[in-house]
Amino acid sequence: MSNPQQLRYSKEHEWLSGAEDGVSTIGITEHAANALGDVVYVQLPEVGETVSAGETCGELESTKSVSDLYSPVSGEVTEVNEDVVNDPSLVNSAPFEGGWLFRVRLSEEPADLLTADEYTEFSGS
Repeated sequence: MSNPQQLRYSKEHEWLSGAEDGVSTIGITEHAANALGDVVYVQLPEVGETVSAGETCGELESTKSVSDLYSPVSGEVTEVNEDVVNDPSLVNSAPFEGGWLFRVRLSEEPADLLTADEYTEFSGS
């Protein structure tokens, strides 16, 4: 699977959708999901919580390790993907579709995100 062109990417391997009514969807990339291995637990920020770009906002636990989840943008969490909380394997099987993690109402436009081509070059995936 290639990195979808319509998304933007962080160097911490999160993706961000274009904002609809000021709200963007966030998940981790297929590259990150593959590096983690089988995800068995997901801890996400709470709805209403404020997240800051580049800051830790949760964690992903796999059979290999525990990894911090970083927010690629600043804003207020409007929704978390309960399907992923109940079935963490969605992060591995559908990282760009059903495996999304949370949605954020942006407080500022992200400045340092990568295009799909830039992320592919950065990650080697």
